[in-house]
Amino acid sequence: MEKENTLNKTLYHVTEKVDIIQTISIALIAFFIPTFLAQLIKVIFGAQSIITSHSQIIVGSLVNTVLIISAIHIKGWKKIVGIITMPSISTIVSGYIFGTASVYMVYMIPAIWLGNFALIYAYKSILLGKNKNYFIASVVGIMAKVLIIFASFEILNIFKIFPAKMVDNLQNAMGMTQLITATIGMIIVFVIYKVEKRKVTKESK
Repeated sequence: MEKENTLNKTLYHVTEKVDIIQTISIALIAFFIPTFLAQLIKVIFGAQSIITSHSQIIVGSLVNTVLIISAIHIKGWKKIVGIITMPSISTIVSGYIFGTASVYMVYMIPAIWLGNFALIYAYKSILLGKNKNYFIASVVGIMAKVLIIFASFEILNIFKIFPAKMVDNLQNAMGMTQLITATIGMIIVFVIYKVEKRKVTKESK
């Protein structure tokens, strides 16, 4: 029951209609960012540009931004589970559409889902549930996500699931890149959170 209550916490309450609209909007954004944004960057800036070569950072940062916004605004475990699965499903879909996704990422999907859930749960529990500092919730959530994903990769790697030539790149993607993108997402949402928090405070007076 406690877990269910925690997942129902939001920064402020909205009408059912607004809740449905924002849930669908966030889910669609979470899906379409990994599918199309990297390809759009490639088309705009060219395959050899430095921006294109770092598109994973851009995409990952925006995905984490969406996840943290979900933690603050979306309630209910079914909606949250739906949103946390969108980015990885999108990555697989983009592989079929554009031929860029590695088939080996399929092995990491459960860990990525669990890591995303841990990130969202930390904000709901610490920031919204216990009314603690935004950055405390951020550190706990980010570290939990990165540790879950990176540890899962290392465990799978023990069984030689990933080709040796891909291990270094995947290790970086599942470790340092996760840390960087989650941190950038946290900073972006902090600005949004402060504006909305100030608005909620004024309206409650």
